[in-house]
Amino acid sequence: MMHKANTEYPEYVNLLKGRLTEKRFLHSLAVAKEAERLAETHGVDADKAYLAGLLHDVTKNTSEEEHLKIFDTFGIILTNVEFNAKKLWHAISGAAFIKYVLLIDDEEIIDAVRYHTTAKAGMSLFSKILYLADYTSLDRDYDDVDVIRGILDKSLDEAFLYALRYSITELADSGRALHPDTVEAYNEVVLKGVVLSGS
Repeated sequence: MMHKANTEYPEYVNLLKGRLTEKRFLHSLAVAKEAERLAETHGVDADKAYLAGLLHDVTKNTSEEEHLKIFDTFGIILTNVEFNAKKLWHAISGAAFIKYVLLIDDEEIIDAVRYHTTAKAGMSLFSKILYLADYTSLDRDYDDVDVIRGILDKSLDEAFLYALRYSITELADSGRALHPDTVEAYNEVVLKGVVLSGS
């Protein structure tokens, strides 16, 4: 049974409405629904996946000053790559916000939010589902989104590989640094023998 926006987790929905732009709020709802769908398909707790999707961008529209305050308050030390890639900050601060401010103590949710931008080696199925839900939610419209949606309907592992490869290529082509976690996630998938059908 699919959730209806504003009837489940109303306290978090209201929190997000106050913290996010309308576009980012609607994205959060879309990711929550896609995470729930993927969780149901793959035998993972769908209610928890919905919540992770709902909250994954909770600090996305947070100011640089508030991000730095969160990092300082909770003793988070950024690597050089992270410090110079502000697009990654919301995943790190968001996980801390969920744990220490919202007092959600579910480590699967915290870990999934923490790595929903970079991925990492050894990701749980739950974390992969959030990563891919964020990549393929209905509001996404980048060049290859329909390709990856088609792959995801057949194989979660192949979709994960495709998403990692796409991210690495985009970063490298634009002259940005690669996060070691992303590279390690990619290497792990390739060394497990996952290949894209037809490639």
